[in-house]
Amino acid sequence: MPKRTITACFGVACATVAYLSVFFLVALSLGLAAAGQAAPPPPSEKQQVLWMKLEKSILDVDRNLDGVMGVALVDLTDGHRYLLHANDVFPQASSIKICVLAELYRQVQQGKLKLTDLYTVIASDLVQDSDIMSGLTPGVTRITLRDLATMMVAVSDNSATNVLIDRVGMDNVNALLSSQGLAQTRLRRKMMDVKAAAEGRENVSTPDEMMRLLEALYRGEILNKEMTDDFFKVLSTHKDSWIPRLLPDGLKIANKPGALEGVRNDSGVVFVDKRPYAICVMTTYLHNERDGEEAISNVSLAAWRVFDRLGRASEYGRVVSTANSSK
Repeated sequence: MPKRTITACFGVACATVAYLSVFFLVALSLGLAAAGQAAPPPPSEKQQVLWMKLEKSILDVDRNLDGVMGVALVDLTDGHRYLLHANDVFPQASSIKICVLAELYRQVQQGKLKLTDLYTVIASDLVQDSDIMSGLTPGVTRITLRDLATMMVAVSDNSATNVLIDRVGMDNVNALLSSQGLAQTRLRRKMMDVKAAAEGRENVSTPDEMMRLLEALYRGEILNKEMTDDFFKVLSTHKDSWIPRLLPDGLKIANKPGALEGVRNDSGVVFVDKRPYAICVMTTYLHNERDGEEAISNVSLAAWRVFDRLGRASEYGRVVSTANSSK
C-alpha cells in the first residue's frame, strides 16, 4: 500500500478519514514492516486532535502550492509519523550532502579516515558555488576533513563537497544507503556536474527515505554516540535555510536545504525539548521557487507548533511554567 495520506478533504468527516489513514500507515510501517516489532501506542484522543489539525495545515499548504510537495514527519519520542506523497522521488540538490556527511562519519568511526586528516586545496577541484574554497590559496592552504564538512553544510560549498565525495567514494555512500534499505536515495553525480544531470544522473531521494535516514542516525543505528553527536553538531551549523526560518531563535536544528531550478527541499531534525522530530519537505515542478521556500517554512512552523506543545505539556495538555502557581 502506498505510504501517502489523502490529499483532498472536505469537511470534518473527510479530515477524520485522512487522519486515520496516517495512523494506519504508522501501524503498517512500524508494525508489519518491522519483523514483529509492535507499533507504538496511539496518541491520546486530545493529541490526535493536534495531529489532525497539523495534517489539515499541511494539506492547505499543499493545495495552495503551484507545484508538487512531499512531506515526511516522525515524532522521535514515540515513532508516530505523517506522510504525504512520501514515496515520490524528488531531486535532492544540496540536501544529498546529508548522505555524504553520514558516510564520512561512518568511515571515521571505522578508522578508515580521521576528521583531522588534511587536504591541500587544488585549483582543479574548484567548481561554481564554492564561496569559501574559491577564496583559499591553491597549493598552500591546508584544511581538515571536518573543516570541509563544515563548509559543505554551513555554506553548501560544492568544491568541499566534491573533495569529500572523492575521499569517501560515491559507491560507499550508496552502499550505506542500501544497508539502511533506502533503495530510492542515490548519489549519482558530483556537485555542478551539469553534463551528468542532463544525462539523467540526478541525486535523488524520497521524503520517507530521507526521514528514515535521519531517524536511524538520531537513534544511533548507524554511528556510535560520539560520532552521532558530532554529526548532528556539524549538521546544526547555522545556515540560511527554510525549516528554521519561522521558528524561534536558539532552537537547535540539524538540517540541510537544497535548491535547483524548480526545486526546493529541506530535511533535518528539530531538537524540541522533550519532543524532537525529523522533518523532510520536498518540492518540485515549482512555478515560483520562492513559493516552494515559503511552503517548506509554513509546514515547518505548523509541525513545530504541535511538537512544542507536546513537549511542554502534560498528558492532559496543561503547561506548568516555573513562574506560574497552581490554581
